[in-house]
Amino acid sequence: MKDKNEFAKESVVEDYLTDLLTEPTETGDADTAVAKKLLEQAASSLVSELKTAEENIDSVSDSAVELAQETSEELALREKNVDLMLSEHKEKFEEVDIESSEVHVEASASLKDVLDERFQALFFEVAGLTLAVPLIELGGIHEIKKIAPIIGKPNWFMGVMIKNQDKYNVVNSALWVMPEKYSPEMADNLDYRFVINLGKTPWGLACEKLVNTVELNKSDVKWRANTGKRPWLAGMVKEKMCALINVAELVQMLQSGLSNKQ
Repeated sequence: MKDKNEFAKESVVEDYLTDLLTEPTETGDADTAVAKKLLEQAASSLVSELKTAEENIDSVSDSAVELAQETSEELALREKNVDLMLSEHKEKFEEVDIESSEVHVEASASLKDVLDERFQALFFEVAGLTLAVPLIELGGIHEIKKIAPIIGKPNWFMGVMIKNQDKYNVVNSALWVMPEKYSPEMADNLDYRFVINLGKTPWGLACEKLVNTVELNKSDVKWRANTGKRPWLAGMVKEKMCALINVAELVQMLQSGLSNKQ
C-alpha cells in the first residue's frame, strides 16, 4: 500500500489547477462573433424598417393636396391608417430592444452574480485535491454507507446509496474531476468517507476528508471569464489554491452523463 500523501503534493495540485484555469478562448471568441453578427443583423433590420416608415410618411405628405379634397370622414380614416402603420413599426422596434436585452441578461448569468459579496464555502479533499462548494448550494453531508453499483452507467458513477427514504447517486470525484491523473494506484489509495449532496438533487460527490467552512469575499476568488469548456469550475480560491464548484453546472453535466473531459 502506497502512502496517500504522494497524491497531495502541492506542486501537483497547483499544476492541475493552473491547467484547469488556463484554457483556449476559441469558444469565447466564437460566442462574441455570433453576438456581433446578431447585433449587426438587428441594426440592419432597424435601418430597413425606418427607411420604409420614412417612405410611407413621404407618401402621405405627397398626397396632402388630394387629402384636402376628400371628405372629412375619408380624411379621418386615412389618418387612422397612418397612425396604425406607425404604431406597428414602433412595436417592432420595441420587440428588438427587448430581445437584445434578454440575450444580454442570459449571457451574464454566473455563480459570481448569484453569490453575495461575502459567502461561506465548505472545503473538502479528494485524492489530495481540495475542492470548495458554496454553502447555499450544499444539500447536505452524509457518511458513506453501502453503495449499490448499477450496470450500464459511466465509470465515474459509483452507484446508489440509500439513506432513510432518500437515494443518492454517488460520483467518484477523483475520477470525474481529474480523469487524466486517475490511475490504479490512486484508486487503491482512495478512502471515501462522505458524500457531499449537491443542492436539492440526488447527486453527491464522494470525498475523503471534510476540511472546514470558511467565509470568503468575492475578491478572494480568481473567477473564470470563459466557462465554455469546464462550466462546473467557477474559479479558484486564491489563498487556498482550490477549485470552487458551480453546483448547477456540475449537476447538469452529471445528469447528461458527461465527464470532465467532455
